[in-house]
Amino acid sequence: MEETLALQSERDFIKAIEENSQFLLTTFTQRHRRFDEFFRELIELSEKSMNQMFTKTYGRLFTQNAHVFQELFVELRRYYSGGSVSLSEVLSDFWSRLVERVFSLVNPQYQFSEDYLECVSKHAEQLQPFGDVPRRLRVQVSRAFIAARALSQGLATGRDIVNKATKLTADSECVRGLMRQWYCPLCRGMPSLRPCHSLCLNVMKGCLANQGDLDTEWNNFIDALYQVSEKLEGPFNMELAADSISVKVSEAIMHMQENSVSISTKVFQGCGSPRPAPGRSKRSPKESGGNRRPFRTYSPEEKPTTAAGTNLDRLVTELKERLRPMRGFWVSLPHTICNDEKMAADVTNEDRCWNGQTRGRYLPDVTGDGLVSQINNPEVEVDIARPDVRTRQLIMELRVVTNKLRHAQSGQDMDFMDSEEGSGSAGGDQGERYNDDWPGYGPYSPPYNKPPRSPASNPAKPPRVRERNGSKWNKNNSHGRIQSATSQLSFSLVPLLSLPFMVTVATMWR
Repeated sequence: MEETLALQSERDFIKAIEENSQFLLTTFTQRHRRFDEFFRELIELSEKSMNQMFTKTYGRLFTQNAHVFQELFVELRRYYSGGSVSLSEVLSDFWSRLVERVFSLVNPQYQFSEDYLECVSKHAEQLQPFGDVPRRLRVQVSRAFIAARALSQGLATGRDIVNKATKLTADSECVRGLMRQWYCPLCRGMPSLRPCHSLCLNVMKGCLANQGDLDTEWNNFIDALYQVSEKLEGPFNMELAADSISVKVSEAIMHMQENSVSISTKVFQGCGSPRPAPGRSKRSPKESGGNRRPFRTYSPEEKPTTAAGTNLDRLVTELKERLRPMRGFWVSLPHTICNDEKMAADVTNEDRCWNGQTRGRYLPDVTGDGLVSQINNPEVEVDIARPDVRTRQLIMELRVVTNKLRHAQSGQDMDFMDSEEGSGSAGGDQGERYNDDWPGYGPYSPPYNKPPRSPASNPAKPPRVRERNGSKWNKNNSHGRIQSATSQLSFSLVPLLSLPFMVTVATMWR
């Protein structure tokens, strides 16, 4: 009979744990699914919108180069899905490929070799053919995608931790305490007598001692989730970031089109004179673009629509409402169980309850929360010198995911902080705040009058491909090379009036 009652006590205990943690499990599972579907659909709609808008505007020029844009969205999806992808490198590669394509299109009268186009892309950061658009898009997309991925991963981690923490087995001392409080009254002929509330608390705190140790890190985790969701609702808005990709890319192309003459002139000075295309007379870049459809930006009506069925504000509001009651869950769990009238007597019924020996008031004090506090637990003997290994692992998991969420609040991606110190993915542009990704957002409004960085503070990145000996750059400038003591010349604007001098002495890009 005692063995039967012990097994029944353990089943009742585990059932109570599962029932009271169901809210957590359901919330994390459902919220993760909804946010994940929403974010993926935003990326899908952004790509679809770009394809439609660019096909309509650029026609065959876009379809012939569509793979450049497809690769961008493939990498964005891979990053969001948890792939080891650097957003800064993805966007940098995209702009490098795009400048090669657009430069060829605005200069159709010339034939460019692979080496020549490599020279163009290698010096794109100095040329700034797309103006300030690449930096603005990098800041906005990086922050939004980092926060979105961190939130999605955080919700999935929360679901897994609840699953692990509630899949427990009661040890022999716990089962003994459970059986004494729930079934000993049967042997005294008082089957309807419930255990005293304080007796129940001591038994539950002894049985859930390790879960109580999760409390601090659990609360930090819930707070971090809450704060990241607020950032997504405000300055790191994923909807705005996804919507802006096609608009900003179009703005960048238009900028290069409008400045094609000066850009082409600087490229020809640095990379050398290209060969005329077969069957074409040599024309200026301005003339070559005269017959093509002009690049343009888009009106608000043409911008991508949000993901169907819901919006980010609604998702975040629902999530925040569910996160609030999750704080302190593990230390309040014994109280939640003992507040159930099927598990223990009401706290006001202190004299007519089972105190572990007979009907009457329960005199011992209620112990504190966590493992160490159970050293003097009168109902369950707990070995405080042997912390549960699985609980320690869960604490570490909570710390890791909380750290990621906290860095995401600053637009930082922990996975790439060492390799991208100072980049958009690693918390760079902190002084620039949120710029036009969330204009006028209270105290987070960007300093619009911030002066641009000097070239010296933003050195050129290495080329996407390995250096070639005897590059096109060197070949086209060997006749005018000057061995100057100033070996590291930064690229600068050369007045057109100085062109006669440059015929004799060609400035070298280093």
